[in-house]
Parts: sequence; C-alpha cells; structure tokens
Amino acid sequence: MAELDLGSVRAFVAVADNRHFGEAAAGLGITQQAVSKRIAKLESTVGSVLLSRLRAGTGLSRAGEVFLPHARALLATADHALAVLSGRDRPLRVDVLDTRLAAAELVREFYEATDESDIDVITSTGLKAARAALRTGTVDAAFARLTGSLAEDGLQSIPAHLEPAQVLVGTGHPLAGRGQVSMAELAGATAWMPGNAPDTEWAEFWDAVSVAFGVRIDTTGPNFGYEHFIGGIAASTDHIGFIGEQCRVPDHPGVVRLAVTPPRPAYPWSLLWHPDNEHALLPQLIEHVRAGFRSHDVDGVWLPEADRAAFLG
Repeated sequence: MAELDLGSVRAFVAVADNRHFGEAAAGLGITQQAVSKRIAKLESTVGSVLLSRLRAGTGLSRAGEVFLPHARALLATADHALAVLSGRDRPLRVDVLDTRLAAAELVREFYEATDESDIDVITSTGLKAARAALRTGTVDAAFARLTGSLAEDGLQSIPAHLEPAQVLVGTGHPLAGRGQVSMAELAGATAWMPGNAPDTEWAEFWDAVSVAFGVRIDTTGPNFGYEHFIGGIAASTDHIGFIGEQCRVPDHPGVVRLAVTPPRPAYPWSLLWHPDNEHALLPQLIEHVRAGFRSHDVDGVWLPEADRAAFLG
C-alpha cells in the first residue's frame, strides 16, 4: 500500500486554501516549483488528479474535494502530536489581530489575573490564519470575529467581548463639537477605513454596518498604519472614521473621539481553541473569558444577525 507524504499533503492543503500555487509556496516557505512537484507526487500516490487549473486560479477536482477534509485531519493529527511532545513547557500562545485592539487587552487582563503567567501574544492576519494555526497547534487560542462554521476544523469557541464603536472626526468636521452622535445622524456620511482588507471578517462586519445605517465605507488608499489613518482623519472636514472603544491609537490634537448612542455597532470578539490542545493554561484562559463575558452586554448594541444569534444563543 502506498504511503502518503505529509509534505505533499501540506502542499495540497496550502494550494486548496490559497487557490494559487505562488501564494501557497510563499506560505510554506518553498518555491512554486517545489509545490508543483509535491502535488504531482501526491496525485501519483493517490492515483487521482486533485487540482484543476482555472482562469481565476487553481480549483479542486471532484477527487480533491473528497480528499481535502481527510488531508486536513491528517495534518492536524500530525501537527498536534508534535505540539504535544515539544510544547509541554512552552508559553501559552494566543493569537490576536492587533496588539492595539480589545482582544490584546483581554489577554493582558488574563496575564495579570494569573500572576503574570508565561504567555506569548502573536499577531496574525485574522480569522483564516488563526483557524489554520489552531488546527496545527501553532497557537493555543485565538481572539477573532467568528464567521462560518468551525466544524470542519474541529474548533470550539465562546463569546468573549463586545467592543462598542466610536467615531473619529477632525477638529474641522461639523460634528467635532459634539460629545456623542447617533448612527441615524451618520446616514450618508463616508467613513474612511483603509485597513478594511477585502474578504476579511472585519471588512464584512463594517459592510453590514454600512447596509444597516446608510454609512458609506471608503477603503481607498494603502493601509500605512494608525498614524497615517489618524492624520488623514485630522486633515478631513467631511470624512469620519470608526474605531473600537478600547482601541489605543496615537494621540492627535486634530482628532476628536465621539461616543455613539444606542443602538451602537459593537465588534464581536470570540475566543477560539482546539479541544485536543492540552496546554495547562488554556482551561484557565477559557474560564477567565467565560466569566468575564456578560450576556447583557448585548443591550443597546447593534450586531449583524449572525453575530447576534451567536452571542445570544
């Protein structure tokens, strides 16, 4: 009986996730030619074509669709076995989207509540990367806005935090003299959010806000970081910005933060983990987050329907 090469299986999953050989190669840290060779070896072993070249990228053949969940399971088992053996005494690795956001604050609170336990905070590009890292044991827990089902990855989650939105305006903006504003008053306004990368869970959230409240989301321009974003808001007399209530941004004399009156959008953070993860601190983190989340936090906030269902049960 032919034996599967895990490197070839990993290359197949990477191409299936990225739909592109070049991006899969970059993620694996190997050449595109090496990825192609590994895929060819795997297809030879299983006796089926697994990938199809398409005009828009690379897709799965019917055999590839059948094989993909089994391939993920194989990698998860192998990676978890290595993680268990190599990580018994290592720090708890927690994935957050950005260290300035509320999720990082949740990790800090846990760190202080557990007498400065050994924790590594790891930043990633969001839910997709976090799910992959949790499957392979690269991280032990992750904070993200949850979209879609976790069943395919075998992950679990609990509601962690609802972070109300605030509005940023420049001192020359008509709303600058206000202490607070309603979403109804923002109908027709344009919110500049260059960090809203396409196909991310946070861009999807703000698109839902746009539809619900009639606020246009402008994502034009490169994302040069918070300093550039704050400077752009300060220089504008007509654009606004949205930011989480707990998000720490650089101070700027030309920018005013406004509270949003109910119903106010709130970004829904969940805690995700793999149930097979045996790190000693993980159950403590889960319990800390569970105890800290209050279901009545949903009062007065607006959430997309899918998020509301998840946070209300």
